[in-house]
Amino acid sequence: MADILIIDDDEELCLLLKQCLENDGYKVHILHNGNGVSELINDIDLVILDIMLPGENGFDVLKKIRNTSGIPVLMLSAKSSEMDKVIGLRTGADDYLTKPFGLSELIARVDNLIERFKVLNNKAIFSELLEFSNLKIDTKKCIVMKNDSIISLTAKEYKLLCFIAQSPMQVFTKRQIYQNVWEEEFVYDDNTIMALIRRLRKKIEDDSENPTLIQTVWGIGYRFNSGGGV
Repeated sequence: MADILIIDDDEELCLLLKQCLENDGYKVHILHNGNGVSELINDIDLVILDIMLPGENGFDVLKKIRNTSGIPVLMLSAKSSEMDKVIGLRTGADDYLTKPFGLSELIARVDNLIERFKVLNNKAIFSELLEFSNLKIDTKKCIVMKNDSIISLTAKEYKLLCFIAQSPMQVFTKRQIYQNVWEEEFVYDDNTIMALIRRLRKKIEDDSENPTLIQTVWGIGYRFNSGGGV
């Protein structure tokens, strides 16, 4: 049984979602603001997070979650603004729903996110151990270590790293990266890919402003430098 945390200040909606998700076999926890999320997050398998919250907004809460956990986050918003979606995805959200939405669609997205995350964390993607200089990727345990210390990555950060690291020095286009990491048809959106690359560089590079592992190939895409040199 997977545990789901709903963070939304709409009490009526929370109770409705709780009933639907429990009928689908999930255990549901509810918070009406971002307080207490850090204490619960280690026991949660997926978060449904509203953007409009009292106190900290959903983007701030998402950043707090991403500081310690890579679990799937489905963001909700009463706005239809494309910019809200872009900000959420750049901050580390895995999926996005605009209110009002159908309950069957929400359940389908929740099922899909949890299944993807389960597969990602229980199945080796390529070889079981990839080692590069001071970086190690254990694809069997889904662990990334830098200087023998574990690095916390989101699901997409981890998937991106594995995808490019399994073929060192091969140049991947933005289309190839998008289709393999997001698993959907490429929509021209440099900013989403660049934001994910930037977050990953901050975690694995010694100097993210002068990266040596994930290198930009101007006009084409990116490559993983197994030697770590420029």
